[in-house]
Amino acid sequence: MSDRPRARSALSLDVGRKRIGLAGCDALGLTVTPLNALNRGAFSNDLRQLEKLCAERRVQALVVGLPLDDEGNPTMQARHCQRYGVRLARALALPMALVNEHSSSWAAGERHRLHGDRSGRLDSAAAALLLEQWLADGPEAQPVQTAPENRGETDADAGSWTSIHPEP
Repeated sequence: MSDRPRARSALSLDVGRKRIGLAGCDALGLTVTPLNALNRGAFSNDLRQLEKLCAERRVQALVVGLPLDDEGNPTMQARHCQRYGVRLARALALPMALVNEHSSSWAAGERHRLHGDRSGRLDSAAAALLLEQWLADGPEAQPVQTAPENRGETDADAGSWTSIHPEP
């Protein structure tokens, strides 16, 4: 049984420490387009740029990639990506879905011959693969808690790994 999400304009993020790869899809979920990667800065600067992009594209959902390990367990970078996604989803008041991005950069590099790319094209190609995966398999984007940001929040408070690892 597929948990295909409802069709709508979405923005996919491949969150890295230096750049965020970005990809968007049309409101029908038919066309996925890699967008210019965002060079990371202070969250407030990232937010300003992403707010503008979301308004221009009429984004209705965020898809955030989580780099899980070979067994599907969260890595330190996955925890960072989840926290960043939750913070962004709260600030933009958009629902969010978490997608396992294990090997997405490698797959994007193979598909587009971008191995070793440092321009951000590889990051956005990976974000496009994440968005294609989400459109095909879900999970549905869910609202994120709207409570004020709590620096001490746990991963359980920020969202659930079950959205990418449903219980059997």
